[in-house]
Amino acid sequence: MSSQVKVPAQPAVAVPATAAQALDPAWLSQALASISGGKAVTSVEQVEYLKTMATKIRFAVTFEGSDEKVALCVKGLLDVDEGNASLGSTCVAEADFYCKLAPHMQVRVPECVVAVIDREAQNATIIMRDVIAGGGSFCSALDIFTADDAASSLAELAVLHASQGVLAQQGWIEPRASQIARSLGFTGESIQALMNDPRGDNLSAEVRNGDNILAAMRKFADLSDTRPQFMLHGDSHAGNIFRTAQGLGLIDWQVIQRGAWSLDVAYHLNAVLPVEVAEKDERRLLNDYLSRMRASGMDMPNDEDAWTQYREGVAYGLFMWAITRRVDPPIIHRFTDRLGKAAMRHDTFRLLGIV
Repeated sequence: MSSQVKVPAQPAVAVPATAAQALDPAWLSQALASISGGKAVTSVEQVEYLKTMATKIRFAVTFEGSDEKVALCVKGLLDVDEGNASLGSTCVAEADFYCKLAPHMQVRVPECVVAVIDREAQNATIIMRDVIAGGGSFCSALDIFTADDAASSLAELAVLHASQGVLAQQGWIEPRASQIARSLGFTGESIQALMNDPRGDNLSAEVRNGDNILAAMRKFADLSDTRPQFMLHGDSHAGNIFRTAQGLGLIDWQVIQRGAWSLDVAYHLNAVLPVEVAEKDERRLLNDYLSRMRASGMDMPNDEDAWTQYREGVAYGLFMWAITRRVDPPIIHRFTDRLGKAAMRHDTFRLLGIV
């Protein structure tokens, strides 16, 4: 785990389609040749299996001539079903992040040692050093963040957002908020059906309304496209953060995009912080973030304009969790509730001219 990482190897091997293929010693022998010195994998031990949209498997291998276990984690679209079969392009985006961006930025990320990319099929698998075996820990999506925790994670986002020189050289990073809002086939009616479950129970009728959520997302996405562009994580909830002795880091780069800084900041603070903490500390945390960005030479709006843009930015995070299906319900309910209450508190829909 480092804020200065090496470019991963990109071996000419096939992207595995199943967990069994990804843990096959013959495939791993080829895929891991860059770290084994070309030695064969002699044993593979699965440590943990996690499947959401992508599959992550922590495992340990030994190489020929050594009993030392090397702890790794493979991530990709393994054993796909109809719910995630179309997500290969997001895996390619994450692999490209580790190959093209991470080595040139100071953002703390896991060390990716291998990226297997099939651009024709639009699919990719990455192999990283195991964060947990290295002494780190992953935050749960339901972890309670303090204001101090949020200040630390927001500092990492500020490092990402300030990487303007890297962004300028990477034309493949797109303004995806509009794409997400308009290309996923969601309608106000389909979002309403999801918001009618317990995720919307504690929200006002105005904020629980599927048509309003979709319209607000589209309006904010259009604003994001026209404002100064920053490199964004796009999905910065607590479940995509890890802890090390050196500080917090960011994982899961499948929704990397460019757009308005407020997309990341409003989503992040209102997803990781309990409502009562966000109410008390969000403006101070926002001002801390703005100070960091200005100190990095970024041209940021004045504090009042930034506050308005932050309040608008809540629309993105609320939409992302309003449409979420393949995550444990307690996580969906918590994030939608927090972001919905932020939209209520900040009068986001009215600010965007939706109601």
